[in-house]
Order: sequence, then structure tokens, then C-alpha cells
Amino acid sequence: MSNAETVPLSAPYYGAPLGAAFTRFWRKYATFSGRASRAEYWWWVLIGVIVVVIFFVIGTLAGGIYGPPTASGSLSLGPGYGIYIALSSIWGLATLVPGLALAWRRLHDTNRSGGFYFIALIPFVGAIILLVFLLLPADPAGARFDK
Repeated sequence: MSNAETVPLSAPYYGAPLGAAFTRFWRKYATFSGRASRAEYWWWVLIGVIVVVIFFVIGTLAGGIYGPPTASGSLSLGPGYGIYIALSSIWGLATLVPGLALAWRRLHDTNRSGGFYFIALIPFVGAIILLVFLLLPADPAGARFDK
């Protein structure tokens, strides 16, 4: 029996490998309670970045994201831009709720309310503060967010 099978979905999976993080992300689609380990969170962030880069490459190969410059010198959009936007929009909509839920659970693992996610709305420093919170190690007191 592998470690992935022994860690219940209701508990954070510390040291989760990439495949387990991917599977747990989709299986806990809209679960805002509980906790998520740093490995679960950051593997998913890596997957998300890779997917968006792949969409950009597809858009570029399908005619280019940017077309030739206009007479005024500004950039114009190429035919691949629509493909890139369509793929990215579908991906963004499919991962919006589970991505928010994962960040919420990650904040729980640092013993913070998931509502701290909205600290990112503070201009200039909010996103940096949220990043620091997401990078912090687990706090055992975060178990209060478990069911």
C-alpha cells in the first residue's frame, strides 16, 4: 500500500508527490475545510503554470499571439490569440473554485483563516503578504480547521 493510499483526503499530505497533489486537487474540488500541505499547494501551482505555458505555445504555433505592428507602431493581435484566450479561459473557469479551496486549506495549515486569502486585495503589499503566508510551514494548531 503506497503512502498516497494511507493519507486520507481529510488530512494534509505532507511531502505529497506531484501525482498525488494533482489527484487530491481534483478530488477535493470545492472542499474549503481541512488543511493542505505546502507540497500539495506548490505542486498544483507548478502544474497550473505549465498548463498556461503550453496554451501559450499552442496559441503561438496556431498563428501567433501577436500580429504585425500597426501603422502607429502598436502591437496587433494575431490569430493564435483567440485560441490562447479560449483555452486559458476554459482552464481558468475549471480551476477557479478548486484553486481557491486549495489556497484556503493551505492557509488553514498555517493556522490562519481562509479569509486571509482576501488580503491579496490590498494594493501593492497584499499579494506579497499572501505569498509569505502560503510559503510558511505548517502550524500544528491549524488542526482546529479539520472536521
